[in-house]
Amino acid sequence: MRAAITLTESAVKRVKELLKQKPESIALRIGVRQRGCNGLSYTLDYAQEKKKMDEEVVQDGVKLLIDPKAQLSLLGTEMDFVRDKLSSEFIFNNPNIKGTCGCGESFNV
Repeated sequence: MRAAITLTESAVKRVKELLKQKPESIALRIGVRQRGCNGLSYTLDYAQEKKKMDEEVVQDGVKLLIDPKAQLSLLGTEMDFVRDKLSSEFIFNNPNIKGTCGCGESFNV
């Protein structure tokens, strides 16, 4: 069975760094919430426990928990981490997106 989300090598490295700083956390939880001019935006939080309906994804020693409300909209997504001179951020390459806003903060499926 294919994972709901895959991570690039850069994303795996960054998630490991983040979780190392928060030893009480077992994973990063990915969700979506209503926000922005196009409807949805991604959320990332530290997770201390797996909730009943969370989908667990483990890749290269990194654990992600996907909130039930985000599972369908994230299916087939690749999570990347990019760093340049001015910023660093996780990027979600999501094949389900039908549109995004001009600023890139929100999307719709």
